[in-house]
Formats: sequence, C-alpha cells, structure tokens
Amino acid sequence: MKLGFIGCGNMAGAMMGGIIKNNIFKSEDVYGSDVFEPSRERVKNMYGIHVSDNNVDVVDAVDVLVLAVKPQYYESVITQIKDHVRADQLIITIAPGKTLSWLAEKFGKDVKIVRTMPNTPALVGEGMTGATPNEFVTEAELKYVCEILSGFSKVEVISEKLMDTVVAVSGSSPAYVFMFIEAMADAAVEQGMPRAQAYKFAAQAVMGSAKMVLETGKHPGELKDMVCSPAGTTIKAVRVLEKEGLRSAVIEAMDACVDAAKGM
Repeated sequence: MKLGFIGCGNMAGAMMGGIIKNNIFKSEDVYGSDVFEPSRERVKNMYGIHVSDNNVDVVDAVDVLVLAVKPQYYESVITQIKDHVRADQLIITIAPGKTLSWLAEKFGKDVKIVRTMPNTPALVGEGMTGATPNEFVTEAELKYVCEILSGFSKVEVISEKLMDTVVAVSGSSPAYVFMFIEAMADAAVEQGMPRAQAYKFAAQAVMGSAKMVLETGKHPGELKDMVCSPAGTTIKAVRVLEKEGLRSAVIEAMDACVDAAKGM
C-alpha cells in the first residue's frame, strides 16, 4: 500500500512524520505534492518521501490519498484530480466545512471518502482527530484509515453532524489553550518569575491537568473541587474567573468557531 498527500504544509508534515515514525508506512511508500517548492523539499529532506509538483503524479501512484490543502483550494484540486481518482482508492480530507455531500458533488462520481478533522498537537504526537466515512467506505477500510490516523493522533469515529463541533472543541482549541498558557505566564512574570520559567510552569500545569482528566476518568468539576480548599487560594482565583466570565467566553468563542466552520 502507498500513501499520498496533496499539500505538504505543517499539518501534512506532522501526519507524515508520525505515520513514518510509527512504521505505518515506510518513507519510500509515501508521496507528496505541493506547488510550493520549499514545502516539498522540507518534507523530502525530513522524511525521505517522494515529492512532485504535479498532484496527478501522486494520485496515480497511491492507494490512500490525503487532501491536505487549505479549504479554499479544495474545489480546484478536486477538479484537477477527479478523473484520475480510482474507485478502489481511499480519500482522506482534513478541511473544515467541506461536507461529504459537497465532496461527492465536486468529485461527480462514487468515491470512498473519510472526512477528518485533526489538530496541530499532531506535531508532537498528541493530536486528536474526528473521522466520519461516506457510504462507500467499508468497515474494514474505515478501520484501516483509523490505523493510519493513529500514527499521529488519537482517533474517534463520529457522526458527520458533529464534525463542526470537533472543529471548535479540538481543531481550533489549541489556540485557546495557548492563550490561556500565555496569560498565566504573563501573570507569573508580573509577579517576578522569569518568562521562560513561567511558560514551563504554566504549560506543565495544563498538560498535567489534561492528563488527570483523561487518566482518572473523573469529572473536571470534581478535579477542580479537589484543588479548591475551604478559604484557600484556589477558590479565590476560581471566584474571579467566574466573575469575569471565563466559561461564557469559552462557550461563545466555540459557538463562533462552529458558525465559521459551517460557512466554509
């Protein structure tokens, strides 16, 4: 089996790196195309894959194809490659807003498509991806796609109606978390901590807290209550966060993200 990427940007590179590192595909069985030469050369030098400036070359060479271009380029890329896509090929998409029905219309024929939404923590092997297949993908083929995705990410199969929610809660949410880390670090700097050290303390607190949620199975509210001692420092900080509308701000931001995804 051979794997191809149309688009060799940061997300594609993260996917390639994890897939090759975890021996899901060998580097000699991975192909990539990109109109931007520096992107092609970067992944070629990093991973030893085959590269081309011609998308059709990749389509003709592979069994599984990842469309790793930005959403605004999907229609032009599909127009270019659709006559070369074979009935037995698996197509993986990673574009928010591009529904299975929209993709089917653009291909204009029966194509096996798995729509996915990965996120940037894939760059460090800690990604989270939602996946939903169309009606032409068999259970065995979906399982195989999930094995590929697991090379760089945790994977959950979801219904397509939840895909825009995945964009908000996972695809875009690293940006919210980075802002939170940055804000905590700024406060620590204000209190006299060197900035590099402040980032380390803040980031480790976020990583450790996330790990507690995943590994203990406890409700986040219960874990929060465990830190909030009566009349202690933490409950005072929590009171201020509630007063300033942290929960509402996050919910409103995610609602805006979902609306934007639906409009793409």
